[in-house]
This record gives sequence, structure tokens and C-alpha cells, in this order.
Amino acid sequence: MDLDFLSPLSEDLLREIAGFGEHSLGNSVKKHTIAQGLPDLEGVQMAIVGIKENRLGEEIDFLDFVDVRKAFYSLFPGNWHVNIADLGDIEKGETVEDTYFAVQTLVAQLVKKDVIPVLLGGSQDLVYAQYRAYDTLDQMVNLVNIDSRFDLGDAESPISNRSYISKIVVNQPYNLFNYSNIGYQTYFNSQDEIELMERLFFDAYRLGEVSNNFKLVEPVMRDANMVAIDLSAVSAPSSGSRDIASPNGFDGKEICALARYAGISDKVSSFGIYEYDNLKFGNLGAMLMAQMMWYFAEGINYRTNENIISAKKEFIKYQVPIDDEILVFYKSPVSGRWWIEIPFLAHVDTKLKRSTLLPCSEEDYLEACNQVIPERWYKAKRKNEV
Repeated sequence: MDLDFLSPLSEDLLREIAGFGEHSLGNSVKKHTIAQGLPDLEGVQMAIVGIKENRLGEEIDFLDFVDVRKAFYSLFPGNWHVNIADLGDIEKGETVEDTYFAVQTLVAQLVKKDVIPVLLGGSQDLVYAQYRAYDTLDQMVNLVNIDSRFDLGDAESPISNRSYISKIVVNQPYNLFNYSNIGYQTYFNSQDEIELMERLFFDAYRLGEVSNNFKLVEPVMRDANMVAIDLSAVSAPSSGSRDIASPNGFDGKEICALARYAGISDKVSSFGIYEYDNLKFGNLGAMLMAQMMWYFAEGINYRTNENIISAKKEFIKYQVPIDDEILVFYKSPVSGRWWIEIPFLAHVDTKLKRSTLLPCSEEDYLEACNQVIPERWYKAKRKNEV
């Protein structure tokens, strides 16, 4: 892999990590060092990369992830074993577009090697570069964004950390199949944006809705290819931020649970945590970010690989007639998880090449039995038709 743009971990950081406990993550993670260069990625499942780009957000002169790494490497792995590498940092490019190109190149190369990049940002416009990596991977993309805001913005305006989803929607090549927001707070989003999310058949779940029923999140995460977290989705008391005005948001336990859901998903192939600011968040924010990474790694350990064809052959099939439709559900006898079939429509220029299975919940099946069509199925079918 040609990743010359990555800078190694500093010698000072490595000396400090060396003093951590023998069984800590600091002594098991492969690291990009000045002496050894980039680590061999054979057998590696997860690769950490810092991205020191924040020019389109709240720019600070010396963004770094030293405190996050110290916190992460001080932790011990749980009852799991995931091979992790730390590839160092992507420095700011000559232009923001140069940084985007480096991120896009890195993510594409890692995903092709079945290594999941864990991106530490920087401003959240970097999600655009994370997404564009899939241009070369020949697949439609389901993007899940854990954020208090939709970040749709105006497609005609310059990209920024609050305006990048519209660029993903309108810029070619068109890879986006679905965008899901988890944890939006209504007062941070205009009614125009909320209505636009509906018109585009995107999914949006309010903070209170998710906090009251975390089961809502599992099918959404199971269908995701890439996941991004904006740290402003976390309440200020939980993140340790001295500058985020909102007292509301996910607490530390909830955001870690969301990271674990992302890790467990068989389809998630890239994961990003954005809007980190080492001056703003302090030691508490660095430790929270480290624990989110820890839970994501634990999730990877417990993947069941039920997205492979051989696993699907074992699924139990249920057919539910509703009006003039017959909804087809599948249940895994191993995990107990559910899917619903989105049919292939031969007469339209569909984005889906064949019948595909949409993750759902048992509640969706039970509601269908009571003649209620699941909303996510309806939206996915409509996107298939337009």
C-alpha cells in the first residue's frame, strides 16, 4: 500500500505508551513509527488514523490526537481479540481538497483489504471524503450519521462542516442509497430541512426517541456501510466540552452503545468520529473518544457475518399479505435478527440490481401481521422506484 502521506506517532508518545500495563492496548496495537515505518496489515481488522484537518470547521492551529491515543492505549481489551493497527496521522494538505484526496485514498485501500478504518477528525466535512472513497468500490452506500444536526446544507454553497450531505446527494458519481440521522435535536434543524429529509425518503430519529428505545438503532446500524459520529451529538457534561452550548445529547454510556452497534454490524466498513478539539474537550473528552473506539472494537469481535450468502440460506422465511403486497420477512435462527425483502423492480431504472434484504426488527414483522407496512420498507421501496 502506498500511504506515504501518513505521519508516524511521535517518539514522546511512544515512550509514554511503553510505560502502560503489560496487557494494555498500548502493548498489543501495531504502530506506525519513525524507526519501523508502517506496520504490516496482514490479519489487521481495524486501523486508527488521525486527520488533522479542520479548516472548514472551527480551526485551531495545533489539532492533535495525542490525548486520545494516551487514553485508548491505557485501556485493556475485554474478553475479545481484535487485531488493531495505528497508522498515524494525515496532516493538513496544501488545500482541503488535498486532505480529502488522502482520506479518500486511504479509506478505499483499507476497505479493499478488509481493514476497517477508524478515522479521528477534524471537522465533519471529512465525511464527504470518507464517502467518496466508495467511488472505486462499486457499491451503493448507506450512510449513518450520529449528529444533533442533519448537516444537509445548500448544494450550491461551499462545503463546510455543517453543509456536506447535500454535496453527497447531488455530486456524481451517485453512490448514496440511504442517509440516516440518529439523535437529531429538532431546535437545531429548520422545518425546511426536516421536510427535505422526508421528501428524500431518508431516515431520521430524534434524540429522545432513541434514548427511550435503543432497539430502534440496531436495524439502521446493521444496514450501514459507513458510520460517522459528530461529538456535538454528546451532551456537554458527558463530553467534557467547555464550548458546546447544548446541555442535551447522548450521554457517555449511550454514545458508546451506538459505537458498539456500529462495530457489530457486518456491513460497516468505515467509521469516523469527528469534531474533536484537543483544546475544547480536555482529558474527559479524550477518554470518551477512546472508550467509543474500544466499544467499536468489541463490536467487531462479535460480528456474526450474516450478510454472506451461505448464512442467508439458513434464514427462516415468513410471508405476510398486506393489501396488494406480500411482504417477505426472514429471521436468522442463530442471532434471532430479522430482515425484510425489498423486491427487484424490472420495469424501472432501479438502483438495486436484485432483491435485497433490509434489516428490520421483530416489531416490524408483528406490525405487518397487523396490516401496518413498516416505514423503512416503504422508504427503501420508494427510493428503488425513483
